[in-house]
Amino acid sequence: MRQATPRRTQGALRLVLLAIGGPRELAGKLARIGRTLRLWLDQGELARRMTALEARGFLAGRPGRAQILFGGLDMLRFVVTPAARDYYRQQGISFAFHQLLRVLDDPMSLVDPTGLLSDRDTIVGHVMQVVHLNPIYDLELLQMFPDGLDDLERQVEQMVAGTHPRHRTIGAIVEEADYHARLLDYVRRYRRDPSTPELVRSGQTLRDDPVFAAAERTFARLPRFMAYCRRLPRGPLALARRLFAVRSFPSELAAEGGS
Repeated sequence: MRQATPRRTQGALRLVLLAIGGPRELAGKLARIGRTLRLWLDQGELARRMTALEARGFLAGRPGRAQILFGGLDMLRFVVTPAARDYYRQQGISFAFHQLLRVLDDPMSLVDPTGLLSDRDTIVGHVMQVVHLNPIYDLELLQMFPDGLDDLERQVEQMVAGTHPRHRTIGAIVEEADYHARLLDYVRRYRRDPSTPELVRSGQTLRDDPVFAAAERTFARLPRFMAYCRRLPRGPLALARRLFAVRSFPSELAAEGGS
């Protein structure tokens, strides 16, 4: 039997109010917005983060900013959005209303699909806010920060314990009551052994489609996503034209099978 959560038991207005939160939660949202805006104005920040990811072995070459931007749009349209629609349809949850709740909980959560120029707390909050198709991309991404995985584990522990500052607002969104406990177990296993079995969301009927399966495989891991971006055109105009011309996942850019 599916365990009840506020997302499933509360009415729409109550969920909106929960996602907005009180003065403490609003102050946290404003702080994250401010930190993110400062990141975007810092021309050297992306290079510093790329250097950290190279040191971790997640990058074999650096795509340009425009390639990353349009690669992120491809990730959204070919994997994240169709998988979310498929999942929420199965859960009996409105996709559009769910996105509204996410924005109300953290206005920055949908702005940067790649996470490469997101505040660390925005990435951690995103992992806790969404029952992920597969969170391994985000765990790899958090290693841009020296304490990224430490902070993720600490905050998920707080969510499980009910002591996290965003416990109420995130609780208005997450529809699976055991998600944070499963996520905490996975984070701990991953930190001991990065090759541990991934926390893959089950029941995605789209995986029967080989094109979607290839897209999911390509965008699931940070190194594969960055390799995809490097193979895109470099010029912004060419990328913009391609965005409108390419309407389905380009199988010639698919990552090979395996890890």
